[in-house]
Amino acid sequence: MKFFPESTLVQLEYEKIKALLAAYCHTEFAKNKVSSLRIHTKKDFIERELQQSYEFKLLLEGSQYFPNDFVLNLHKELKLISIPGAVLGGEQFLHIRRLVENAGNIFRWFDNDRRIAYPALSKVIETTYYEKAINELIDEVLDDTGQVKDNASEELGNIRLGLYKKRNELRRIFDKIVHKLNKQGYLTDIEESFMNGRRVLAVFAEQKRMIKGILHGESDSRRTSFIEPEETTGLNNDIFSLENDERKEVYRILRVLTEKLSVYASLLRIYADIAGEFDFIRAKAKLAVDMGGNYPQLSDRAYVHLVKAYHPLLLLYNRANNKPTIPVDLSLNEKNRILVISGPNAGGKTVTLKTVGLIQLMLQSGLLVPVHPSSEMGIFKQLMIHIGDTQSLEFELSTYSSHLKNMKHFMENANGKTLFFIDELGSGSDPNLGGAFAEVIMEELAHKHSFGIVTTHYLNLKVMANKVPGIINGAMQFDEKNLLPLYKLIVGKPGSSYTFSIAERIGLDKQLIAKARKLVDDDHFSLDKLLNRTEQDLQQIDKEKTALQKLMQENERLKKEMQQVLNKEKHEQEIERLQHQNKISSEKIAYLKDMERRLKAMVVEWRKTEDKDRVVKMIHALLFNQKEKIVAEKQHKKISEKYEEVGGEIVIGAKVKMKKNRQVGTVKEIRGKKAIVQLGLMPITVEIADLVKLSDI
Repeated sequence: MKFFPESTLVQLEYEKIKALLAAYCHTEFAKNKVSSLRIHTKKDFIERELQQSYEFKLLLEGSQYFPNDFVLNLHKELKLISIPGAVLGGEQFLHIRRLVENAGNIFRWFDNDRRIAYPALSKVIETTYYEKAINELIDEVLDDTGQVKDNASEELGNIRLGLYKKRNELRRIFDKIVHKLNKQGYLTDIEESFMNGRRVLAVFAEQKRMIKGILHGESDSRRTSFIEPEETTGLNNDIFSLENDERKEVYRILRVLTEKLSVYASLLRIYADIAGEFDFIRAKAKLAVDMGGNYPQLSDRAYVHLVKAYHPLLLLYNRANNKPTIPVDLSLNEKNRILVISGPNAGGKTVTLKTVGLIQLMLQSGLLVPVHPSSEMGIFKQLMIHIGDTQSLEFELSTYSSHLKNMKHFMENANGKTLFFIDELGSGSDPNLGGAFAEVIMEELAHKHSFGIVTTHYLNLKVMANKVPGIINGAMQFDEKNLLPLYKLIVGKPGSSYTFSIAERIGLDKQLIAKARKLVDDDHFSLDKLLNRTEQDLQQIDKEKTALQKLMQENERLKKEMQQVLNKEKHEQEIERLQHQNKISSEKIAYLKDMERRLKAMVVEWRKTEDKDRVVKMIHALLFNQKEKIVAEKQHKKISEKYEEVGGEIVIGAKVKMKKNRQVGTVKEIRGKKAIVQLGLMPITVEIADLVKLSDI
């Protein structure tokens, strides 16, 4: 992307965003990527960067662990390993092993499911592979502390075995000497020490001539002499020689290992880049989480449609100070390319302009931006900005001269892929002349099909926005009653500067205000007053609209709660019905199992007995009785559906059910403890105790 002027990124505070991003980076690779962060114009690249940041943001928000913990800078080691004859030390090999382990963890994390779920992140490793042979080679030679293993070579094993034996022999002899000399009172409290890599005695200076051996040195006070006894000189020489052989063999082994790993030098550099790349992506995701960054829809054309867009730095500052931040909603498209924002000073016009500019720069850098996900943002190839006093001391230009110089560049270089921002267009000159030039500049930029935002107090620019195709008005809302800016942008209408209202509210002399009004053109004053009243009316409408939306939301909530209650009721009824069905099914299964058991028993009885007739009668009685039972149960079910048992005294005319056969009839007559019940056409006599009183359902 091209910028004008060179200070564009500083003016839009893009460098502060980079500083915040760098603070989240752990590796030198990621920090270098931040310092060289570019604003791109290719959709594929921007899309990939945004998608990677978005996928890692999902991991952070879901508290999922991503196995990238390597933060060391291995630039020196990776450079050495590719140089013929170079030798890495044990600790350096441990760092390489950690790098390879980190790469292995990442490759294992990206199983088939995760490659599908996080396609953009998986692209970081799609062109390479994991080589386990690297760590196998290191583990053959080094232990967990970076020391060369005894079995790294046969020669080293023999040397260390010899060292072990010699050191044990030296310890045994030395302990005898110390014990002997201690008895004689020749040794200090130190008793023994090491000097020049050799084991020595700490002898009182006045006794040093009593001990045969080599003097290696004295203490600072000259009261203690360090002597190597002659009995151990030979052993010390042998140990020194073996230690020298050990160093040579270890060096040789490490040189061979370095040479073997040199074939993987390029792969190791890739592993280091992978660790750094994921650190960079994690930093971008962390920044997005902190500032509420989202992934808007991305378009390859020049287009801006922002929904609830926040200035990221202002949002973080206000949040730290428990202050609210008002979001911006605006659109720039082929039909409405240039937005002219008017309104009182300190009302948020410049902040709105900077919000759009900074968010656009962040997006084209591959950073998630603090907007609603339904926002849609295009790609611009050129960004121009003119904010504040741009007086040039170098060329001795006045504020307005510098302003016109910048506008000349805008008009000569703007095109359909340009996004520009002009704060206070036409300021710094005579209002009439400056306003005229501002109109010309606006028309030319509209003619070039460029996109942009302009802030102004000029009335003629507010008027022309409704006449020139592609230019629309916008106003920053202002609370006239409390003289406070509301920092809310309203697109579609110009705003009042509230000049006289502010003067009245702060208590300026009314005669002076009246005199000032007379000096202003009547049409100009009337239009500003009309804009003032219109804006206040719109604010009232907004308040009523907000209240209505709250009522609608409350109604919707109550509707959902009622629906949940109804659904719960239906659910409980369905559960009850199923439970009833299950009960019936269970009874049928129990009945069939009982029948099966009895019939099996009768079959066994049939085989054993000679009295076949008796068994046949048993089977007949079983089947007949069960059939009667089923008929009775069906009869009982019909009665239960039509009547319910109410109990109470049996009287003439009452509906009753007989307990034994469950038949239903009407009581015609009562004779003591018996009743005559009419069953269809036939009356029968029944004990009253065997009757149950019924009632119609």
